[in-house]
Amino acid sequence: MKAYTKFVAIGAIALGLGIGMAACSSGPKEIVIGGVGPVTGEAATFGVSTKNAYEMAIAEWNANKGINGKQLKLVFADDKGDPTEGATVYTKLIQQDKVVAIVGTVMSKVSLAGAPICQSSGIPMISPTSTNPKVTEVGDFIFRACFIDPFQGTVGAQFAFNDLGAKKAAALFDSGNDYAKGLSEFFKAKFEELGGAGSVVAFEGHASGTTDFKAQLTKILAAKPDVLYVSDYYQDVALIAKQARELGFKGPMVGGDGWDSPDLVKIGGAAVENGFFTNHYSAEDTRPIVQDFVKKYTAKYGAAPDALATLGYDAMTLMLDAIKRAGKTDGKSIRDALKAADLAVVSGQVKFDASRNPVKSAVIIEIKDGKQVYKTTVNP
Repeated sequence: MKAYTKFVAIGAIALGLGIGMAACSSGPKEIVIGGVGPVTGEAATFGVSTKNAYEMAIAEWNANKGINGKQLKLVFADDKGDPTEGATVYTKLIQQDKVVAIVGTVMSKVSLAGAPICQSSGIPMISPTSTNPKVTEVGDFIFRACFIDPFQGTVGAQFAFNDLGAKKAAALFDSGNDYAKGLSEFFKAKFEELGGAGSVVAFEGHASGTTDFKAQLTKILAAKPDVLYVSDYYQDVALIAKQARELGFKGPMVGGDGWDSPDLVKIGGAAVENGFFTNHYSAEDTRPIVQDFVKKYTAKYGAAPDALATLGYDAMTLMLDAIKRAGKTDGKSIRDALKAADLAVVSGQVKFDASRNPVKSAVIIEIKDGKQVYKTTVNP
C-alpha cells in the first residue's frame, strides 16, 4: 500500500508539473488592452465616441484572428472627465487588470493625471485626442494620435486673420482647463504675430463650471472684436454663443476640436451658426479609408463618426499594430514598435516625431444650417 501510494503521489506531482509547464509555455490566451474615456461628466459624448471606436477596432482585429493567434480583450474605464478619477482608473487597469497598454484618455487634464502612472509603470499609453503639448512631455512611454495645440491654435489664428479678414480678436476660455487655456494662448500669440501687438483686444478667462458668461462677454464686446475665439468644450461654447448673440455680437466665432459634438448645435441652436473650428478629419473627405470607416461606423452605431471616434479608432489601430510588430507584450517592446510606426490611418499617415507627436494636417469645419460642413484643409 505504501509503495502504491508513493507511486500515485509521484505521478500526481509529475502530472501537475507537466500541466504547469504547458501553461507557462503557452502563455496567456488573450492580450488585455486598457481603454479610458469620459462616458459621464462634462465631455460624455467624447467618451462615448471613443469607447465605440475602441470596441469596433478590437472586434475587427479579433475577427481577423487577433494578434499572433491571441484574442484581444478590452477593459474600458470611465474617467468621468476628472483627473482624480482618471488616476484611480489608470492605476486599477495596470495593477489589477494587468493591461499591457492603455489607449486613452480624451481630455488633456485627465491624460496629464494618467500619463505619469503609465510612465512609471512602463506601460505604453496613446491618447487619441489630448492636444496639450505637456501630455507627451511626461515621458517616452506616452504617445498621442492627434495634432497638438500649438498647431491647432496657430491654424485658428491664421484662419481668423486670413480667411475671415479679422483685424481685432478676443478670446474667452476656461482658465481651469489646461486644454482651453493653452489653446487660447497659442491663438493669441499667432494672431498678434499676424495683426500686431494689441490686435487681441480682450483675453478673458472664466472659472470651470461657469454657466453665466455675461460679465466676461460684456467686457469683451466693449472692445469691439471682429472675431471671438472660444477654446472651451462644446457645452460651454454653446452657452457662450447664445449669451454673446443675446448681447448683440454678430461676428464669427472660432474654436478648437472641443467643439466637435452633436450637442453643440442641440444646445446652441442658431447661436453657433457662423462658427468655425479646427478639427482632425472630415467625414466629407473622399479618401477610401475615410469613407470605408464612415460606412462601417454608421452601420454599427447609427450615426456618422465624429473626430473623437475617428481618433479613438486610429489610436487603437496604432497600438494594436505596434503590439503585432513587436511580437511581444512587454512595455518596452511595444513602446519601441510605436516609435517606429509609419501607418495610414483614417485621419492621415502617422509617423511620430521625437516627442511622440504625429505631424498631421488640420481641417476647418463650419457650422452651417445646423450641420458641420467641411471648409478647408490646413497642412503643417
